[in-house]
Amino acid sequence: MQRVEKSIRVKAPVDQVYQFWRNFENFPTFMENVEEVRLLTPDGRRSHWKLNGPMGRKVEYDADLTQDEPNRAIGWNSKGGNVSTSGNVTFTENQDNTLVHVIMQWADVPGGAVGEAASRMFQNPEHMLEEDLQRFKDIAEGRVGSGLRR
Repeated sequence: MQRVEKSIRVKAPVDQVYQFWRNFENFPTFMENVEEVRLLTPDGRRSHWKLNGPMGRKVEYDADLTQDEPNRAIGWNSKGGNVSTSGNVTFTENQDNTLVHVIMQWADVPGGAVGEAASRMFQNPEHMLEEDLQRFKDIAEGRVGSGLRR
């Protein structure tokens, strides 16, 4: 199982940062490998994810929320599909910003051991998450509350 952990400070109120993250349909706007997220339940506690995986393979799975504490934390686990993933994100309000801390874990990369080795060779998961979080920060600081899905 691979694991990656990163944090970023976002100059926006915690409630706006949490709400933007909690609307999983926003993920394709800032996560490079996320192609589509579709909510499967009205409350958004189950969603279907389509990702671009290593070696051009498509990755699909359903995810269930395991934790949802408004303005504090979100956790998830995948169900079914061709990858196993879990993680959580915490939101800590400071004076003029929100600290976003993400932990992601995954196993069973498409292509088995070869796919997992290729994903490590060609994609640095920590660097990818860092870039995704930077895009999230740019959007949250510049456009949260101005028409993006919340």
